[in-house]
Amino acid sequence: MSLQSTDQIADLITRIRNAAMVGKTEIRVPTSKLKVAVIEVLKKSGYIADYDLEKGTPRDTLHVVIAAEGEPIRFSEITKVSKPGRRVYTSMEEIPVIKSGRGIVIISTSKGLMTGQEAKKARLGGEIIAKVW
Repeated sequence: MSLQSTDQIADLITRIRNAAMVGKTEIRVPTSKLKVAVIEVLKKSGYIADYDLEKGTPRDTLHVVIAAEGEPIRFSEITKVSKPGRRVYTSMEEIPVIKSGRGIVIISTSKGLMTGQEAKKARLGGEIIAKVW
């Protein structure tokens, strides 16, 4: 029997947050294109060290390195904003600034997932996926 989450991103964020709280430096989760896109944004922003895809059956696994050995975790908090029961959308003018610019907001736009700053530069709004600081 396979456990399937109704909200893949909430599951990914919860696994990252729980691993960081107990001091683990890496996690493995079932892969999807959306999870890879979220992890790519976190890596470009410097909140995770690295990731790679591991081939497997029946599906691939996403291996996420939260922090390299001996390095501190690079974020204090990571939270899901939009939920299946309540989607949160924003226009380009109203993209939130997290912790006076020290954090990021991940936004799903028509051009893919990106940070709030990238969305402002591209003049795009969209669904707010997560906040990280």
